[in-house]
Amino acid sequence: MSRRSVDAAIKAGRVNLNGQIAVLGDEVKENDTLTLDNGAITPSVKTLTIMLNKPAGYVVSRDGQGSKTIYDLLPKKYHKLKPVGRLDKDSSGLLLLSDDGELANELTHPRYQKEKVYRARLNKNISATDKNKLLTGVVLSDGLSKFIRLSDCSNNIYEVTLSEGKNRQIRRTLNALGYKVESLHRTQFGKYILNVDKGQYKEIT
Repeated sequence: MSRRSVDAAIKAGRVNLNGQIAVLGDEVKENDTLTLDNGAITPSVKTLTIMLNKPAGYVVSRDGQGSKTIYDLLPKKYHKLKPVGRLDKDSSGLLLLSDDGELANELTHPRYQKEKVYRARLNKNISATDKNKLLTGVVLSDGLSKFIRLSDCSNNIYEVTLSEGKNRQIRRTLNALGYKVESLHRTQFGKYILNVDKGQYKEIT
């Protein structure tokens, strides 16, 4: 509610403080009971989200089954955070970890179509015919895979933008056309742009 709406609700007698009708200017302490239309009002829960620049070779899991995991890079206070979306062991770049379920859902649920941007180095240049296929769709075992944008960089390096979330999608899509992804680095996920060094992390809002 906006501050004006809150003021109006208090003036209308819809807010109770410890069983009494609240008035403007009342002070609410930590253990007080506050209700609106007889429904309890609870304090907002503070959430925590970090951005990690994941190096290749680290598994996005708590159990690496013999491999290094992203949690080996983080202090224990961040071990409660869960990864938002996928980034396979051989890939590097932007990885978000959070205890904010709403944020995770907003970034990963298919209906929101959040764009992800990657820099891919291939074993050879992509032909004009195959570029068109990648933008119109390539059939994989789990459905059609389509890149939103595909931009040439240099030396067999391409910037790939997609909004789907199929497992190892870029690698499998390019492999289906005869290309091998030699390295894959995520630079952006939704509004979040990678801005920390490899293996480093920072808290974000």
